[in-house]
Amino acid sequence: MPYLHILRRPSVFRLLTGSWVGRLPSAMAALAVPLALRDAGASYGFVGLAAGTFALSAAVGAPLVGRLIDRRGQTLILLITAVLAAAGFITIALTPDQWALVLLGAAVAGAATPPLEPCLRTLWPGLVPPDDLESAYALDSSAQELVFVAGPLVVAGTVAVVSPAAVLWVQAALGIVGVLVVATAGPSRRWRTEVRSTDWLGPLRERGLVLLLACLAGVGFAIGTLNILVVHYAEQRTFFGGSPGLLALHAAGSLAGVLVYGAVRWKVPLPRRALALALGLLTGYGLLIFLPPPLLMGPLMVLTGLFLAPLLATTFMLVGELAPEGTTTEAFAWLITLFASGTSLGSAVTGGMLQRYTDHWGAACGALGVSVTVLLLFQGRRRLHGRKGTSPGALAADTA
Repeated sequence: MPYLHILRRPSVFRLLTGSWVGRLPSAMAALAVPLALRDAGASYGFVGLAAGTFALSAAVGAPLVGRLIDRRGQTLILLITAVLAAAGFITIALTPDQWALVLLGAAVAGAATPPLEPCLRTLWPGLVPPDDLESAYALDSSAQELVFVAGPLVVAGTVAVVSPAAVLWVQAALGIVGVLVVATAGPSRRWRTEVRSTDWLGPLRERGLVLLLACLAGVGFAIGTLNILVVHYAEQRTFFGGSPGLLALHAAGSLAGVLVYGAVRWKVPLPRRALALALGLLTGYGLLIFLPPPLLMGPLMVLTGLFLAPLLATTFMLVGELAPEGTTTEAFAWLITLFASGTSLGSAVTGGMLQRYTDHWGAACGALGVSVTVLLLFQGRRRLHGRKGTSPGALAADTA
């Protein structure tokens, strides 16, 4: 196994596992909060308001918490956010019929989401040799794919065995357990940034990083369109497993793609590689506009996922190289924020398109989002060379 030697390195398996468990609550929230509120008799209008409050708070809170970690270290901030997020979920579970407390709980749970993804990605350069760093990011990206497969399954299992409200308690417990595993590990406890940024813009003062984040928003927009489109497709056509089955094929393609990607030793510079992967992603979303019959839709969903996780793994490398010293955790947090914001916008736009026009126009939204990413990567490819790890030869090859 090409990843086995990475998993055998000190603390890697513990940190990856703890981070994976601690990320599950975020993947569960989109289902858990609406289910608990509907079970308590809440209207769909209020359910949407609560879910939106959680998502918006998470998007706003991530960079702020990331900046705190860059300045104070990981351990204390991770523990505090885990307790606050758990308190937010428990508040919703205990008072689902009290609107003000539900919104407060959703806001706290979202804003205090423990930034385990940025923290782990900040630790990778100290956990593995430089030659294995890209494979480590690929392994991280594959774990993220499994989070969004396992999260809904945990929700479904808990609802079937106990109740919708119990899912919120499970979320609180998983978040605390995951954070405890990570925060008490040696690399996390010892991590300190050598330089502390005092610029209020933080990592956003680096233009290349801002460009990269905009590219990720375009990819997030495409994913948001897909989340809505598959529901509509499954309603109009018979597909085994319905919309969850379509998304599972997408996740399987993404997982397979990143495992192969991370096992290869690449010599192509990162900006050029990101552009090639984005073009591959655009191919899948371009074909999706035709909305083929179910027999062809399954393989197409695999294709749409095939380039996604490898593209994300490449951007992880680029973020690490582009982020100014002392801002790495915040930079990775901004990545999550821009991606999530793009996803929310993509879902909203696609929903409106499907309501007013044909489903082909709704499918075209995904291709539009990836097209923006491709154009930005092409136009700004010279700005995407990081100062920390790009060799002169690679730079010359890409700017020739």
